[in-house]
Amino acid sequence: MVDMLAGAHVDIKRKFSTKLKLLCWMAAAVVLTILLFVFFRLMHPGGADPVPPISGAPISDVVVRGEYLARAADCVACHTSASGKPFSGGRSFLTPFGVLYSSNITSDKQHGIGSWSDEEFLKAVRDGIGREGNLYPAMPYTSYTAMSRDDVLAIKAYLLSTPPAAEPNPPNKIGFPFNQRWGLKFWNLVFFSSQRFQANEEQTVQWNRGAYLTNALGHCGECHTPRNIGFALSEGRAFSGGNIEGWLAPNLTSDHSSGLGGWRDEQLLAYLQTGHAQGRSSASGPMAEVIEYSLQYLSEADLRSMLKYLRTVDSKLGDASDTDLSPESVSRSNSVLPGTSAIVSDTGLKLFAGDCAGCHLWNGRGRQSSYADLVGTRSVNDPKGSSVVQVILDGSEITVDGQRVQMPGFRYKYSNEQVAFLANYVLKHFGNKQGTVTSEDVAAQRNP
Repeated sequence: MVDMLAGAHVDIKRKFSTKLKLLCWMAAAVVLTILLFVFFRLMHPGGADPVPPISGAPISDVVVRGEYLARAADCVACHTSASGKPFSGGRSFLTPFGVLYSSNITSDKQHGIGSWSDEEFLKAVRDGIGREGNLYPAMPYTSYTAMSRDDVLAIKAYLLSTPPAAEPNPPNKIGFPFNQRWGLKFWNLVFFSSQRFQANEEQTVQWNRGAYLTNALGHCGECHTPRNIGFALSEGRAFSGGNIEGWLAPNLTSDHSSGLGGWRDEQLLAYLQTGHAQGRSSASGPMAEVIEYSLQYLSEADLRSMLKYLRTVDSKLGDASDTDLSPESVSRSNSVLPGTSAIVSDTGLKLFAGDCAGCHLWNGRGRQSSYADLVGTRSVNDPKGSSVVQVILDGSEITVDGQRVQMPGFRYKYSNEQVAFLANYVLKHFGNKQGTVTSEDVAAQRNP
């Protein structure tokens, strides 16, 4: 009996050992398959390079072409600090993981890219791998990966033609474990695919040019697409709106109420060229920078190509509210008086009367400039009021065609509670929205 039990025990142990070995071999096979897939994907990006000049950039001179492409890619806005030289880096970016600083990309050989080879530059721009290792995806290589080799190297040729700036790259302020760059290899494995732009043969040349400009060079989705838990773009909600540094990045889909579906082509073109669309919106914050440093310099043909593409983006509602183009309170107001006297004791109304009505007027028309128009703007139709709070705190400025338009901020004049009162009043009066801004919300935006 004992021998039988012992034999059965040995047999069970042998079968268990065999199954364990089989599971180990299967696990090893799965891991090997994944590694081979990753290696193939990283080493052999899908598709051939797009053939220039799909961007519409001039082709007569590589440096001139590179300057145009660098503007289209908005390189200077991110790689220039408030007090620094162009492309010298040092601009800070607040992320959920800490503060990142942009790098010096001038022709300086020690601190910039003056000594970089073509392959090093291509690898950094299209694959997010620099001399120090993996780059953080705040650098939009996840979009730039679609760029052609010739376009990337034209940008490099332009950057090398600019004056060197001996500005060292400031260290990022990111805590453990996010300061370990090797960990980004796993992020890339899950969220990144090194993939060049492939033209859609069922679409027109203009549409494909717009798709390339919008997605690869302009990297519009990096701001206008929500991000998932891994801080990667939520592809299923592409262009449905996002939030960047406290500012609303509105819905760019064809949705009629909260997206671009209700905009006329000429309004969209004017907005991209000047930062203002009559009866709609004026650009502020990061978008004002995009207009100032990038879009105003693109050809009308390229801008119309972008519009052609954006018109075909599937409609998504996102988190945005509809835009009221004729709120009742504004229709009952004139330039000097609000349309009702029932809320004259309201704190927000008093603050608006004291510091805002002189420029914006009660009927929502800008007094000195149409950039101060409020009716129809996306910011005053967002109940969360994030952009309204941001502009109250820090103001807004934009330079287009040599003309500067500026609004002062009230960060040091208003308390958090006052900003909340004023923001909710603006949302109600000019957007017919019940604002939800609290003093705690303002505090979070004041000191992110």
